[in-house]
Amino acid sequence: MGGCASLFSLVLLFAFASPQLVFGNVELGVLMEMKASLDPENRFLSSWNSEGDPCSGSFEGIACNDHGKVANISLQGKGLYGRVPPAVAGLKSLSGLYLHYNSLSGEIPKEISFLTELYDLYLNDNNLSGSIPPEIGDMASLQVLQLCSNQLTGSIPAQLGSLKKLSILSLQSNRLSGAIPVNLGELQNLTRLDLSFNRLSGLIPAKLADVPQLQVLDVRNNTLWGNVPPALKKLNGGFQYGNNSDLCGVAFPSLRTCTATDQLNSERSEPLGAGPNGTSTKDIPESANFQMHCNQTNCSNPSKPSRVAVAVGVIVITVALIVTGLLTFSWYRRRKQKIGSAFDTSDSRLSTDQAKDVYRKSVSPLISLEYSNGWDPLADGHNVSGFSQEVLQSFRFNLEEVESATQHFSEVNLLGKSNFSAIYKGILRDGSVVAIKSINKTSCKTEEGDFLKGLNILTSLRHENLVGLRGFCCSRDRGECFLIYEFVPNGNLLQYLDLKDGNDRVLAWSTRVSIIHGIAKGIEYLHSNKPTKPALVHQNISADKVLIDQGFKPLLSDSGLHKLLADDIVFSVLKACAAMGYLAPEYTTTGRFTEKSDVYAFGVIVLQILSGRRMISQSMRAGAESCRFEEFMDKNLNGKFSEAEAAKITRIALDCTHESPNYRPNMEMVIQELSK
Repeated sequence: MGGCASLFSLVLLFAFASPQLVFGNVELGVLMEMKASLDPENRFLSSWNSEGDPCSGSFEGIACNDHGKVANISLQGKGLYGRVPPAVAGLKSLSGLYLHYNSLSGEIPKEISFLTELYDLYLNDNNLSGSIPPEIGDMASLQVLQLCSNQLTGSIPAQLGSLKKLSILSLQSNRLSGAIPVNLGELQNLTRLDLSFNRLSGLIPAKLADVPQLQVLDVRNNTLWGNVPPALKKLNGGFQYGNNSDLCGVAFPSLRTCTATDQLNSERSEPLGAGPNGTSTKDIPESANFQMHCNQTNCSNPSKPSRVAVAVGVIVITVALIVTGLLTFSWYRRRKQKIGSAFDTSDSRLSTDQAKDVYRKSVSPLISLEYSNGWDPLADGHNVSGFSQEVLQSFRFNLEEVESATQHFSEVNLLGKSNFSAIYKGILRDGSVVAIKSINKTSCKTEEGDFLKGLNILTSLRHENLVGLRGFCCSRDRGECFLIYEFVPNGNLLQYLDLKDGNDRVLAWSTRVSIIHGIAKGIEYLHSNKPTKPALVHQNISADKVLIDQGFKPLLSDSGLHKLLADDIVFSVLKACAAMGYLAPEYTTTGRFTEKSDVYAFGVIVLQILSGRRMISQSMRAGAESCRFEEFMDKNLNGKFSEAEAAKITRIALDCTHESPNYRPNMEMVIQELSK
């Protein structure tokens, strides 16, 4: 009987065990396989330990859901150089996979399609090769698919047209060929489709113009031909089509008018015929919108004389096209030679490697020869709404000044880059040192009015604990906006965390207290409504956004930046923020940012400063709640801190990170408590 009772107890224990206990070993095994494949020499993922718990906060880049399963892997820009393993399919609850800005090679495993709960798949800016697995079309939850800036080949799978929730599809800067699948026009939630810098051919599907949410369609630098659907005119500057010399259309001033030959090519009834450059159309039936000159099953049967006339006409047209093609090629080749060595003289597209080289030299990974003529929000003669001439004169830089300051964006001046920007160190003509953030046009708000409002807000922010904006510059030719900030020399707060004993960067207790006070003042200023500025929620407060100046004064960076950026860019940045624990829990249900969500992020940063650790574990938080200083205070302090002051600041941090926003103080109350 006792044995049965013991067995029953074991069954109950297993049945009611935490999800980590039941599922942890399985997911831990998967993560160890991933580590071996992504980081074969264990250079970057040393925190992934086979004896550890992935949900404890000790595994870099791993975030778990409420059920103790891995939900988010954020390893962007980590220097990984291995391969994406099929084993990733074992993480059934994964909703976000961010492996972009690494040096991963090999093919995309088809097994990745088993991640049926995945919302975001970011594999861009690697060295991935092979074709896009058509099985990705089975990932019904997918909302963002970023595969750009790789070496992918083959055609775009028509199966991607089954991703009904997809809002962003970025395939630019690869070596993709064949047609644009017509069923991409059935993706009703699609807002951004970037297919530029590939080798795609055929027509632009007319159905794309019917996508209700579409804001950006970029097909530059391909070999597309034929009549551009006039309805795409509604996208305005969001439709970019440059360097497709065989495109024509009446609704677009920069395109030539379509000829009878173009119309014949666009509407021909022979699906196996040749395109204007000899391209076989048998591979592009989906994009061609063919109109068969038939009445149901009966087609017209022309007489022999008319057939002869058609044959003669075809010969004449073919000769004319060959001559025109040779002349066009000769002209285009001469034009490319003038442009510079960044482009391959045997191809009108940038190769992936060349695109990355140009990125290092020229900031934007989307370099092109043509940009929308309408995008130049600060162009002379524009009515720059909301800006006084005084503001324009004091903040506006020209491109020559920016290029001179950065030595034409020399790689030696590159401080860092993210998925939407690059930051360069620069020296202005007056000798002052600045940090210049470059943001490509495709990452900015589509409407110039919204963009300018955001820029105006940035100029209104003035506080001793905010990084000061010196100026801005928008370049239509480069398709980029540049923000010029004061340079902050001592790095960011993240660099002062997780230090080994004896490191000379360990912050003294008084310095930590001063930094906490400064961060609080900066956030309170943002939240306040003043005659010179509106109340503002930062939305993205984290340790790496707190810069440290030469006097160890903290300065918040990126304040108000979300007002300039497109929604999908802001969303992707927030996902990385969430993985590090800064995102307030109510955001998952409300989807809204408030002052209290900033307060939550502030509380997390205070706990990081007190503990000296990037990740706050549950055991450390329990120690903080009980004021057991030995369990959560930074060991590098060697006990040299005020226990009374530490207890007060700890209580404030815990109040700020309360699960309910209603129980969190506002920043004005926080400053009052800190000053007591």
